Amino acid sequence: MSGNMNITLKVWRQNKASDKGRFETYAIPNVSEDMSFLEMFDILNEQLIIEGKDPVAFDHDCREGICGMCSMFINGRPHGPLKGVTTCQLHMRSFKNGDTIVVEPWRAKAFPVIKDLVVDRSAFDRIIAAGGYISVNTGNAQDANSLPVAKENADHAFFAAACIGCGACVAACKNASAMLFTSAKISQLALLPQGAPERNTRALNMVAQHDAEGFGSCTNTGACEAECPKGISLSNIARMNREYLGAALMS
Repeated sequence: MSGNMNITLKVWRQNKASDKGRFETYAIPNVSEDMSFLEMFDILNEQLIIEGKDPVAFDHDCREGICGMCSMFINGRPHGPLKGVTTCQLHMRSFKNGDTIVVEPWRAKAFPVIKDLVVDRSAFDRIIAAGGYISVNTGNAQDANSLPVAKENADHAFFAAACIGCGACVAACKNASAMLFTSAKISQLALLPQGAPERNTRALNMVAQHDAEGFGSCTNTGACEAECPKGISLSNIARMNREYLGAALMS
């Protein structure tokens, strides 16, 4: 039978980026261990609304580990204590009765706080817009067999494409670098023949946009890979560096 627990939450509250934030403490009784972490926040917000208080703003959408919106820093770790899961996939059984859980937004200059636990991650969109596309000729679809892709390349492209753009890599990095995200998007297309026409400009433009957004540099601590819910490999950063250097030499 499922057990219930009493949980104390210390939640970061901030009205907007220019305001000074603070922690507020909330007691939540009778939390089912089968609840997801976000369902527990739903209970908290219902409680706050009944009390006539402002509910905690947090991002969510699919709640299936796909959209990457559930960006919470939980007890000092992006997405919480488990490896390979997003916040929406985290369940309260990962905590104990009487625990105090500290919840904060992503901390990065390039991810300004919108409100409470919601940050503006549109910098990722601008990095994608800078080069994360392929040119496609109109007309009949090309026969798949006419564009052979090596199995190893196809696998690595698929693994890179698993990135959901949640920003955990930025939150985990001491430099607030988004190189793991950027390199995954560059690698995904660099490994496929469809990405060849924009290969050089893609690497140059996406890295330049990364830097322009205010993300830090990569110092290869590996924290990004360790905290990535989709296990995106650091090898993508090495591939991005090769792509960037080759494109710079040819420009």
